Amino acid sequence: MGADGLGVGRTRAEAEAVFAHRTRLALEHFRKVAEAPRPMLCPICGYEGPFAAHRHKPSIWCPGCDSRPRHRLLKLWLDREAPIGREARVLHFAAEPWMRAALGHVREYATADLHNPEYDLTLDLEAMALPDGRFDVIVANHVLEHVDDRAALAEIRRVLSPGGMAVLTVPLVEGWAETLEQGPDWGPEERRLYCTDPDHRRFYGRDFRDRLRAAGLAPDEFTAVEPDVARHGLTRGETAFLARKPR
Repeated sequence: MGADGLGVGRTRAEAEAVFAHRTRLALEHFRKVAEAPRPMLCPICGYEGPFAAHRHKPSIWCPGCDSRPRHRLLKLWLDREAPIGREARVLHFAAEPWMRAALGHVREYATADLHNPEYDLTLDLEAMALPDGRFDVIVANHVLEHVDDRAALAEIRRVLSPGGMAVLTVPLVEGWAETLEQGPDWGPEERRLYCTDPDHRRFYGRDFRDRLRAAGLAPDEFTAVEPDVARHGLTRGETAFLARKPR
């Protein structure tokens, strides 16, 4: 019996032939899925039709506005819960263009980044040159995995007004009890292998909620469920975390 208990193991040449065959089948399957004309609706730009593939994932990229699942999830949350009032002051890190239009009703909307001069403010999320309580809402969409998140969350809490809210999304595996942190010797290739991107420092587990609480933020959640997943091209179970600073 082979090591997998399924039968006698193949020779190296046979294994390579099986690998090549399975690779061809997988590529053919991906092409069929990627080109499938199943219509979806983008809640951001109103495009209705098939979504494009991105990297290894089919049907996630809106060809009308370039939105991805996490963007559409946030737009559904904004549309359905109207959680941000007209008097709100909003700070948005690494801002996606569609959000400015979606929050056009607020009193103040500012974009921020440490390295991109196209944004309104040059700010380090780990040490923001801002006074305490300066903003009512802080948005960071897939940003925390790039930085020292404990320092960043402490700064977010400080800069939020009492009762203010942080809107956060991160790459997360609910089946993991603990976050996978980068090792001391990891370089770009190790980060790509374990965290899917050479610039990511970690891949979160469900203890992300504990990190929010440890920073003094009370988390709530808006999660992608059916029929929204199929209709709007969301990622099953992806969660937007809505973390409030106590009043």
